[in-house]
Amino acid sequence: MTAVLLSLYACLALALSNAAQIQHDVMTKDAAEGHSHPNGEDHHDAKPDRCKDIEFDAITPDEKGNTFFFKGDHLWKGFSGPAELSNNIFKELDDYHLLGHVDAAFRMHHQDDPSVHDHIYFFLDDKVFSYYNYTLEKGYPVEIQQEFPDVPSHLDAAVECPKGECITDSVLFFKGNEIYSFDIKTKSVKKKVWAHLPNCTSAFRWLEHYYCFHGYNFTRFHPVSGDVTGAYPKAARNYFMRCEGFGHGGGEKRQRCSEVKLNAITTDDTGRSYAFQDEMYIRLDTHRDGSHHFPISRLWREISGVVDAVFNYGDNMYIIQGDQVYIYKSAVHYTLIEGYPKPLKEELGIDGPVDAAFLCPNQHIVNVIQGQKMYDIDLAATPRAVNMTRPIPYSQIDAGFCDGDGVKVFIGPEYYSYQSPLILAVGKIKPPPQKISPKKFGCEE
Repeated sequence: MTAVLLSLYACLALALSNAAQIQHDVMTKDAAEGHSHPNGEDHHDAKPDRCKDIEFDAITPDEKGNTFFFKGDHLWKGFSGPAELSNNIFKELDDYHLLGHVDAAFRMHHQDDPSVHDHIYFFLDDKVFSYYNYTLEKGYPVEIQQEFPDVPSHLDAAVECPKGECITDSVLFFKGNEIYSFDIKTKSVKKKVWAHLPNCTSAFRWLEHYYCFHGYNFTRFHPVSGDVTGAYPKAARNYFMRCEGFGHGGGEKRQRCSEVKLNAITTDDTGRSYAFQDEMYIRLDTHRDGSHHFPISRLWREISGVVDAVFNYGDNMYIIQGDQVYIYKSAVHYTLIEGYPKPLKEELGIDGPVDAAFLCPNQHIVNVIQGQKMYDIDLAATPRAVNMTRPIPYSQIDAGFCDGDGVKVFIGPEYYSYQSPLILAVGKIKPPPQKISPKKFGCEE
C-alpha cells in the first residue's frame, strides 16, 4: 500500500509541475502579444499606437470639427491622445458588424439638405451608417447602393468634396485605383482610374486640401484631376499626429494676435474667406476643423512673394501685386485666366502699387486705397477708370474688407469698422480700434 501511495504522490507532483510550466509558457506568450494576465494586470498595452507606423482604415471629421482616425476596433479623437474603442462613441457599429473595423468614412457636405448636411457616413462591407451627434439615424444601416447608387461595396476610402473644390457637391469613393465621383444632388456617378495615385486605405479633406493615406504615409492630390504636386509621399506622423521626435514645424507655436499684420483679406462668391500675410494665406471660414498657414503658391500657383491687395468680383478673384493684376476663376480651385497677369493700369486705370482694395456685396464699384486716397473704379464700365477720388483719415492701411456688416480697415493687429466706404471717406472721428481675435484669425492671445 505504501508503495502505491508513493507512486501516486510522484505522479501528482509531476502533473502539477507540468501544469505550472504550461501556465508559465502561456503567460509569457500572452505578455509578448499584449494580452492581459489572469490576475488582471497588463504588462503590455494592447491599444494601438498611431505613432508606431499605423495604416488607418478611415479618417473623418464630425459636425463639430473633431477628427476621428480609425484602426481596427479602435479610434483616436483629434490629432493627439490615446486610442479608445470605437463603440464607446459610435455604439451601434458592433451591433451590425463583428469584425470591428470601418472600411471608409466621410462627413457629408450638402447645405441644400439640412437633413443630411454634416452627418458622418460609415461604410462597413455592404452597409452604410449615418450618424449625427454620435447618434445613429433612424432607418440605418442600409445597403450602400440604396443610399449611393452605383457605388461598390467593400470600399477602401471616401471623402467629401464641396462645390467650388469639385464641380458640384460630391463624394469621392476609392476602391483600388478606381475612383467613383458621386454627385450628391443628381446621385449620378463618374468612374475614374487614377493609376498614378497609391491605393488609398483612407482619405481626408482638411482645409480644402485632399490627402490619400496609404501605408504609413500620405499623398496630397487634386480632387478633380487626381494630380499630385510636390514631394510625396510623406510620413503621416510628421503632420497629422503629435508624436515625440516627429513633426515638420520645428515646435513652432501659433503666431500671437499682437504680431498679425495682414496684406489682404477677401471672400469669394462661394463663401470662402482668406487672409493673406507675407507669403502665406489662411482660410478664415473653416476654423471648426482647425487652422493652418499655407504658401500662397499652393492655391494660386503663379503667385510668388507678397500680395498687395485681393478682392472678388463675380466668380473672379483679383490679386494685385506691384503694378500687375492676376485674375483667377474661383470655381473648381483657382485657375488663372488666359492672358494674365496684366498691367494694373491696363485693367483698372491706375498705377501700382496699392495698399488695399475691397468690394462691398452686390456692388460693382471697387474701392482701391493708395496712401491717404481712396479711388472708386466701376468694374462694369469699359474701359475701367477712376470715377472718384476721396481722402481717408489714415496715412497708410495694410488691408481692407467689406461685407454685410460694413467696411473694415486693418492696421497692424487692429482694425476700424465703418458702415460704408462713404462714411470711411467723410468721417472726421476715427472709431475705436478693435483687436484681431483668435476666433477669427487662428492666432494666439
